[in-house]
Amino acid sequence: MKLEQLMEGVPFTLVQGSLDTEIADIIYDSRKAAPGLLFVCIVGTQRDSHEFAADCAAKGVSALVIQHDIDLSALPDVTVVKVESSRYAMALMSANLFGNPARQMTMIGVTGTKGKTTTTHMIKSVLEAAGRKVGMIGTNGIYFLGHHQETANTTPESYELQKTFREFLDAGCDTALMEVSSQGLMMDRVAGVHYDVGVFTNLSPDHIGPGEHKTFEEYRSWKGQLFKRCDVGVVNIDDENTEALLEGHTCKLVTYGCDEKADYRETGYELLRTHDFLGVAFHVTGKDEMDVKVNMPGEFSVYNALAALAVGKVLGLPDEAIHEGLGKCVVKGRVELVPISKKFTILLDYAHNEVSTESLLTTLRAYKPHRLVVVFGCGGNRSKLRRYGMGEICAKMADFSILTEDNNRFEKVEDILADIRVGMNKGNPDAKFVEIPDRLDALHYAVDHAQEGDLIAVIGKGHETYRDREGVKTPFLERELLEEYAQQIGLE
Repeated sequence: MKLEQLMEGVPFTLVQGSLDTEIADIIYDSRKAAPGLLFVCIVGTQRDSHEFAADCAAKGVSALVIQHDIDLSALPDVTVVKVESSRYAMALMSANLFGNPARQMTMIGVTGTKGKTTTTHMIKSVLEAAGRKVGMIGTNGIYFLGHHQETANTTPESYELQKTFREFLDAGCDTALMEVSSQGLMMDRVAGVHYDVGVFTNLSPDHIGPGEHKTFEEYRSWKGQLFKRCDVGVVNIDDENTEALLEGHTCKLVTYGCDEKADYRETGYELLRTHDFLGVAFHVTGKDEMDVKVNMPGEFSVYNALAALAVGKVLGLPDEAIHEGLGKCVVKGRVELVPISKKFTILLDYAHNEVSTESLLTTLRAYKPHRLVVVFGCGGNRSKLRRYGMGEICAKMADFSILTEDNNRFEKVEDILADIRVGMNKGNPDAKFVEIPDRLDALHYAVDHAQEGDLIAVIGKGHETYRDREGVKTPFLERELLEEYAQQIGLE
């Protein structure tokens, strides 16, 4: 593709060279420099890659995109274009490179502090029940038509994002569904992408600090950008930040929640529990009347389901698909049931800090289990505050805790458990717990000592497929390990 075609829609100045320069691909990692490529110089939070421009030129790149002036004396044969923002330019150039695939699919973006992953999975389940072919991008990775890939970020860098959209389209997807993080919006990863539907779940302080957002207000403002880039905004009317987040929005709004003004309103829910079902049933009124059943527990599942239902309605999907999609949706590692026994309930969840642990245990406690048992640890080479907090919460809220490893990384598991004990002693000096350093042994212990009616939450790793010890990752998928052990001991 000629550089001129690649730069379509991007404001730029040609500093030297020719717009007829042929470009084979775009890179932003100088280590990938090679003839025929275009290198985008980005000003990052840690380094400014403009300093690698000369190295890339020496390796034969055909063109450079710069954001600020650099010494061009050593780059006489390289085409150079200057832009106001390299990240923004790379997003639009990447879309052009891959043929603007997002314009050829229904685009759905979900933003918020909590619930993005579960809500996107629910929407995907509803869409697929209606016969749509969906590609999904988020915290749990990339999914499309039986394929799964891991991602480094909730919202991938713009080049990878556009490449993924192209893969979706080529595979036959008609819909792209994604989590849109505040970082993804702020860093122009989704620049140039217009969404048919944008979804807002809820907002609370998060991602505030060095290299992220300076204030909560800034965090909220970037989340709100999604609703200046979509046709219809499906938003949680009950969240106290909704009005401020939507300031300056340009989309039509559809609301959900418990507020009587909501377009799709929940009017009371019922908790349901069997050996293979832990969820809620509720009635929806407003623009439609419907009874809904969701195989995920707690009030937050009601909100996530309302969001998915509203998206389905906006897209004109049949009620049967909405019922079926919500009823069978399962999210790996998010209150994920592992139905290995009729005697007790065991589930996996990604809760790995104080706030998410408290939220989960509050939800599970409402089901009135015989005992609420928690299997947990904390990651190594991470803040000790997380260990103290999780220990304190579990000591207060669980009937019994099984302390074990998480991803120890380069720390000793004994040191991590000692920190957790500090928190537990603060939460409840009389808390009942046992320490089993090896996580597989801890899982076996939880199963072997389960009592009738227990609800056992294995938290911290969720959807992860590995265990990290001293920087070495080995396979460790808790669902499979629990199922294998249940079969091994003949559990009923």
